[in-house]
Amino acid sequence: MSDLVRRAREWLAQDPDPETRAELEAILARDDDDELASRFGARLEFGTAGLRGELGAGPARMNRVTVMRAAAGLARVLGPGGHVVIGYDARRNSDVFARDTAAVLTGAGLRASVMDGRWPTPVLAFAVRHLGADAGVMVTASHNPPRDNGYKVYWGDGAQIVPPVDAEISRAIDAVGRVDELPLGYSWEVLTHEAIVAPYLRALAGHIPVGDARDVRVAYTPLHGVGAETLAEAFLGLGFAAPEMVAAQRDPDPDFPTVAFPNPEEPGAMDLALGLAEEIGADIVLANDPDADRCAVGARLPGGGYRMLTGDELGCLLAEHVLAATSGDDRLVATTIVSSSLLGKIAAAHGVRYAETLTGFKWIMKAGPGLVFGYEEALGYSVGSEAGLPVHDKDGIGAALAVAGLAARARRDGRTLLDLLDDQARRYGLHATGQLSVRVEDLAVIARAMAGLRAAPPAKLGGREVESAEDLAAGLSGLPPTDGLRYRLAGGARVVVRPSGTEPKLKCYLEVVVPVTGPASGDVERARAAAAADLAALKADLAAAVGG
Repeated sequence: MSDLVRRAREWLAQDPDPETRAELEAILARDDDDELASRFGARLEFGTAGLRGELGAGPARMNRVTVMRAAAGLARVLGPGGHVVIGYDARRNSDVFARDTAAVLTGAGLRASVMDGRWPTPVLAFAVRHLGADAGVMVTASHNPPRDNGYKVYWGDGAQIVPPVDAEISRAIDAVGRVDELPLGYSWEVLTHEAIVAPYLRALAGHIPVGDARDVRVAYTPLHGVGAETLAEAFLGLGFAAPEMVAAQRDPDPDFPTVAFPNPEEPGAMDLALGLAEEIGADIVLANDPDADRCAVGARLPGGGYRMLTGDELGCLLAEHVLAATSGDDRLVATTIVSSSLLGKIAAAHGVRYAETLTGFKWIMKAGPGLVFGYEEALGYSVGSEAGLPVHDKDGIGAALAVAGLAARARRDGRTLLDLLDDQARRYGLHATGQLSVRVEDLAVIARAMAGLRAAPPAKLGGREVESAEDLAAGLSGLPPTDGLRYRLAGGARVVVRPSGTEPKLKCYLEVVVPVTGPASGDVERARAAAAADLAALKADLAAAVGG
């Protein structure tokens, strides 16, 4: 018997799920060593957003055994008497994984509080602090493909775990024995809408700067996720009209039947929402990803149609919106090393502090005291007030409220979000960002590409001289070490290359800065055209360098 077969049979003997048992028995029956190796050659590890992977049998997949082991590891780190809040979205098996987590935790002598509905991830992040819990678990794969699920772990500060806690939990998971020998409990607290969603919405109303304008027409999609009900309630509670929703995408559906990928950044994902916006003459288009911690925004063009804003564009608009609504020199705004450098210039202009962190919202939440706004280019935003942030994680519902307020004020002034972007370009120069993503089947391709770039850094990219090449594995500028490379180019351009923490992709983040020479709108458009050409040249050179 091979070692892979032995491990598979040991797994089979403890698996409580008849579906994954049958799946594994079929793999063993056909002697599929390659499939066994893909499932038993390694186990899922805590990455940028906790555990995340394809559903299926084996330690390299998301399943009931993986989840119960993770819960047991978390229980060992927290110890008896600890309190954990558990939430789940509408993906396949999310509710099952939530109940398994509660059973393992209560069996280990901890207190578990499980939400009674499929609520957005930011509700769970809020609940950890609101209830004074020691940790939180959210069962979700966010915007990953339908076949995936995941397991986000939050600590008592309401933010996702960072080192060394993730490594401590990982070691504790390694020490867990058979899951069918774990003691299980069945008496956990159930959290109702009134107990947790209502306080979350009150916190948003007290912290999100929305201004006093409410006249804005919104088209919205939750992309088959769990955001619709909470977002509508949030809008109505603050005096906005309920957004018009894409009917085909309003209700949760784990198959995500109308999109190839349930990610508003993916081509085609916004087509139905943009069609609805045209139909109703919406001022803006809003979308949440399936667990509603991200927010995408489109703005109406003067001649008709809509343009989707990049995460950096919206992040910098929201930053100035928050800074205009707050006061004090001790305020802090933060973003990540792969986001636009424009936020640093905005912070300087407003006389507030600025911090740059590693990729992942868990790092933004560690940026320092006085944080009133944080964002990452991948459509993640945390919007607050002088009293702080209502959610210590990205929050697609809170961000949507802030955008609605900003768009309503612009509409009242006879302007749009696109006009506000032009204003920023004139003040600070046009900061244009883009991304090149190379999806792979074999993760070794990513390792080889990173090794090649380290061994032979490019001297020129997109026609610009590479002025410096920094290896982020060395932990530059006080940041913890991470697998990434940063190139600073002539003219203020920048490139960051890193493996994705949640998907089998190599990601390249690009930025160019083009001066805007005059006040006329044509000057901004010329700068945008020049920036688009510069980004295209960078992408072409990077694709050749990394094998994309």
